[in-house]
Amino acid sequence: MSPTILIVEDEPPLIEVLRYNLESAGFATLVATDGEDALLLAAEETPNLIVLDWMLPKLSGIDVCRRLREAKATKTVPIIMLTARGEEGDKISGLDAGADDYVVKPFSPSELIARVRAVLRRSDPKFGEEKLDYADITVDLVAHKVTRAGQPVHLGPTEYRLLQTLMERPTRVFSREQLLDLVWGRDIYVEERTFDVHVRRLRKALNETGGADLIRTIRRGGYSIDIG
Repeated sequence: MSPTILIVEDEPPLIEVLRYNLESAGFATLVATDGEDALLLAAEETPNLIVLDWMLPKLSGIDVCRRLREAKATKTVPIIMLTARGEEGDKISGLDAGADDYVVKPFSPSELIARVRAVLRRSDPKFGEEKLDYADITVDLVAHKVTRAGQPVHLGPTEYRLLQTLMERPTRVFSREQLLDLVWGRDIYVEERTFDVHVRRLRKALNETGGADLIRTIRRGGYSIDIG
C-alpha cells in the first residue's frame, strides 16, 4: 500500500496544500488539527510518517513529538516538524524532542516531498524502491511515469495513484472501499460512478498498447492487477 502520512496542522489553507501535494506524489494522508487529536490518530492508525507543525492548539508540536516518542506504538514513527521558527536553538529543540527532520516555513512543496521520501528511505528500506514492476508494466515512483512494454502510458493523477496502489500488491484483491480510502483518503466522499470512471480510464490507458487487460474486476469482491 502507499505510505500513509499523518498531517498535523491547524491552518486549513496549508492543510490543503500539504494534502494535495502529498497525495499527488502517491502518498495516502490523514489529518489532525490539534495536538490531542494527533496523538489519538497516530495511536489508532500508526502512520508511516508524521508531518507535525510546531504551533498547535491544545498541545504544542514539541509536546506531541515527545509523547509520540514515549508511546510504544509510535516511538519509531518518523517525524518531520514544520515551523516558522528557523533559529538554530529551535531546530535543536525539535530534534532533541525526537523529530527526524525539520522544515522551516515557507517551504516549497517539492522540498517537503523530497524530505518525506528521504526520511522514509532511512526508516524502512522498502520505501527506497524507485520502481514497481509487474508483467510488462513499470511504474517509476520518482519520475511519476508509467510504461507498458516500453511504451509510455499517460495517466491522470488519480489513475496513477490507483495503479500504484494495485501494483504495490499484485494479485491482491482490494475492495472498492479499500481503494477509496487508499487513493482518495478516508474523509473524501466519492460517488460510485466517479470511481468507475477512473477505473475505466486506467484500464483504457493500459490497454492502448495492445496488451492483455490486467485490471481484474472480481464480482462482489473488488479489483486487482493480475496476469490471470
